[in-house]
Amino acid sequence: MSPALFAYRQLTRWLEPLAPRLLDARVNRGKEDGARVDERLGVSRRPRPDGPLVWLHGVSVGETLSLLPLVERLVATRSDLTLLVTSGTATSARLLAERLPKGVIHQFAPVDGPRAVARFLDHWRPSVGVFVESELWPNLILQAKARGVRLALVSARITEKTAHGWGRVPAAARRLVGAFDLILPQDEASAARIEDLGGRVDGQVNLKLSGGPLPHDKGAFARISAAIGDRPVIVAASTHPGEELFLVRALDALAARVCLVLLPRHPERGGEVSALLTRDGYAHAVRSRGEALTGETDIYLADTLGEMGLFLRLADVVIMGGSFAPLLDQPMVGGHNPLEPARLAKPVLSGPDATNWEDVAATLKARHALAVVKSPSELAETVGSLLADPAQARAMGERAKKAAAEAGAGLDRLMTALGPLLPPAAGRRR
Repeated sequence: MSPALFAYRQLTRWLEPLAPRLLDARVNRGKEDGARVDERLGVSRRPRPDGPLVWLHGVSVGETLSLLPLVERLVATRSDLTLLVTSGTATSARLLAERLPKGVIHQFAPVDGPRAVARFLDHWRPSVGVFVESELWPNLILQAKARGVRLALVSARITEKTAHGWGRVPAAARRLVGAFDLILPQDEASAARIEDLGGRVDGQVNLKLSGGPLPHDKGAFARISAAIGDRPVIVAASTHPGEELFLVRALDALAARVCLVLLPRHPERGGEVSALLTRDGYAHAVRSRGEALTGETDIYLADTLGEMGLFLRLADVVIMGGSFAPLLDQPMVGGHNPLEPARLAKPVLSGPDATNWEDVAATLKARHALAVVKSPSELAETVGSLLADPAQARAMGERAKKAAAEAGAGLDRLMTALGPLLPPAAGRRR
């Protein structure tokens, strides 16, 4: 074991007795689920089913939701396997409770202390571990490897900052990336960084490009659609601080009366956004408060969890948040997944920052399926043009849908690559 990994193991061993106190403090701040906080210490109240178990892990909402297409494919093709999905945040757990297929188990991932990890692995005894994006927890990975768990790092995203950090301890980095039997980065840059750290790259897969349209509540769709009536709907999806007022002010220039739906990336910001809208004189309704959207509602603050699919379906035009930082003189966010509205054949607009989705954005833009706007006046002009010409908007949306379908082919490659790691198929059915 490298000196850095040995030091990490010793440090986490010494600090682990403090974990219960730290977790209790997080429960008090709403950062952990108090009823299930023991799972973070590797303790589970759920029995392990008999037979082989495949464990899939993502840290937060985006990573765990990107696993859903893989989970659904495994449920459909390998019903002999028990599937365990772990995540690290209360928000991701709430979403997964709604969206995981029946029979798939969710648990909170253990903190990366030697004892917590050992308890987790002792209880669940996975045959295979699939980690998504950049979860390189040394105790978790190395203990699993030592027990013979076959490990895959898929849709791996290694930033320059992360690579630089691991580059300071090259022996430790080689040991960690070398523990994986399969590594599939999501882009060329991540592939190059993983190879520089000593890992073997086996191809590329970006799970966030896979999957079908987001789910929705059909009853809620019918009610809200009736309340909106004939007005065009603009949905500002996954917005970040500063963007809500920026978009509201920019769209003031539209000639048509519209219904603008604001979906903050972090719903807990709803109170903050509402206060800003009130301060600047914008009447609005707030979904989390139970305030109804009516024919008089011009701005609807949808600060709830798991309803993106509902509001995207209502949209005539979708504006992707997290992309306007350059126009606000704020730190870059990198944008959010434009394929979510594209899968629903919606015309999509973005600000100038789509660095997290650079290849996807470039493909959509080249196919005239994404408009990138660089000023408030350009935003209003582009939205106004799409609303004034529904045929143009529909054609743009159909181009986006076709591009999204082509982008999602990576799931087949992933299933083929995972095949040799999975336990041999058995006759047992769920």
